[in-house]
Amino acid sequence: MKKVAFIFPGQGSQSVGMGKDFFENNDIAKEMISNASKRLNINFEELLFEENDNLGKTEFTQPAILLVSSIANAIFKEKCELVPEFVLGHSLGEFSALVAAGALDYLDAVELVHRRGLFMNEACAGGGAGMMALVGMSDDVVESICEEQRSAGKQVWPANYNMDGQLVLAGIKTDLESLVDTFKEAGAKRAIVLDMSVASHCELLTSAVENLRPYLEEYLKDEFSPVISNVSAEAYSTKDEAIELLASQLTNPVKYKQSIAANAEKIDTFVEFGNGIVLKGLNRKICKGTPTINVSDLASLEKVLGELND
Repeated sequence: MKKVAFIFPGQGSQSVGMGKDFFENNDIAKEMISNASKRLNINFEELLFEENDNLGKTEFTQPAILLVSSIANAIFKEKCELVPEFVLGHSLGEFSALVAAGALDYLDAVELVHRRGLFMNEACAGGGAGMMALVGMSDDVVESICEEQRSAGKQVWPANYNMDGQLVLAGIKTDLESLVDTFKEAGAKRAIVLDMSVASHCELLTSAVENLRPYLEEYLKDEFSPVISNVSAEAYSTKDEAIELLASQLTNPVKYKQSIAANAEKIDTFVEFGNGIVLKGLNRKICKGTPTINVSDLASLEKVLGELND
């Protein structure tokens, strides 16, 4: 039997219509979407399947992505008893991973990340927060520039280590905008300020940390299967560890590429659950020797089941 890891995407993977094939053809999906709608008093059928403005708002994006990833994983588990060596997610995806690991009930998780999105919005409200994507620079050069600029009074931090040569920054949008030419002169092929009003994984979210803690305390189980932390790139499996790591995840960068690189040799295959193939694309560049296959609808599910049974 192949050794696998389950992985889960974060914000940016959403699109209208995600999860619709599951919903139209599987009772598990119907039940999970119905239950989530009742729990949050949000019409997830409308949010997921119809054109709307809410899917791009953090407090709605996060539960929508988590719900679709959890549906994909739940249907997979019904058809395949393969137990992963570990699970991990990118940013928000770590909460989807916790559902798969048995650390969170999916409905508790849907509420938890909805609140997480609200707390992130509150922390950044009126502060002019933003994010920037950088392509073609080494981590150490980016880190050095950010440190120099913070010493000069600007608020900019590395937020997502996606793969070599692709890093996302967070901070004050005007500060990020003022540094576009600086990064290009230092070798960036692209430096793009993103259309976002939240600055994830940086000190601007400090106020969200304590707001989130009570819900982590309430909803997390005491013990669960190994989850790789975005903060440490190492495994954890207890409630106490999870509370500290998930709280600090708000203000610390996502070490996605480090997590994949450090753990890829332990398995034969990564299985991505949720909309699209964002992580599959990153993994191709991070760990070329370990394939990633994805479950995003029933057709891809059947393909994955076939590959794992070969």
